[in-house]
Parts: sequence; structure tokens; C-alpha cells
Amino acid sequence: MSDNTEFNRLYWHSRRGMLELDVLLIPFLENAYRDLPAEDQSRYQKLINCEDTDMFEWFMQRSRPEDPDLQRIVDLILKRVQPD
Repeated sequence: MSDNTEFNRLYWHSRRGMLELDVLLIPFLENAYRDLPAEDQSRYQKLINCEDTDMFEWFMQRSRPEDPDLQRIVDLILKRVQPD
């Protein structure tokens, strides 16, 4: 599968239908995903297979993922929208 096809697949899976998630995931995918190491790209792919309600809780920092891989990608996304 070509890189562009895979990116397009990720783009459509990143569109969640919940505005709060869309405004985090789509810009992250467009602006940061391609520059991530392969391990973090895999973490992102794992993240978009999670339930919207779980992701919402994580991004609103009401809870944290138990999986350290998911926690890392959530932290990376939050850091982009909440720089120091």
C-alpha cells in the first residue's frame, strides 16, 4: 500500500464526528504524523482504533490510558496544542 493511500486511510479514520476530537486529531495528523518515528506512528494508529468516549476523556485530561503506548501518543498530541 502506498504511503499516500495509508495517510488517506488514517485521515478518514481520524475524522471522528466529535468536534473536540476532530480539532485535535486532524491537525496533528496533517502537521506532525509524517515526522513521527515509526513507533509513534504505530501508536497513533492504535489510538484511532479506540472509542471516542475514551479518547475524549484522555484529551480532556479527565483520565489517562492504562496502555503506556496510548499514553505516549496522547501526551504528544496534547503537547502540540498546549505548548509550554
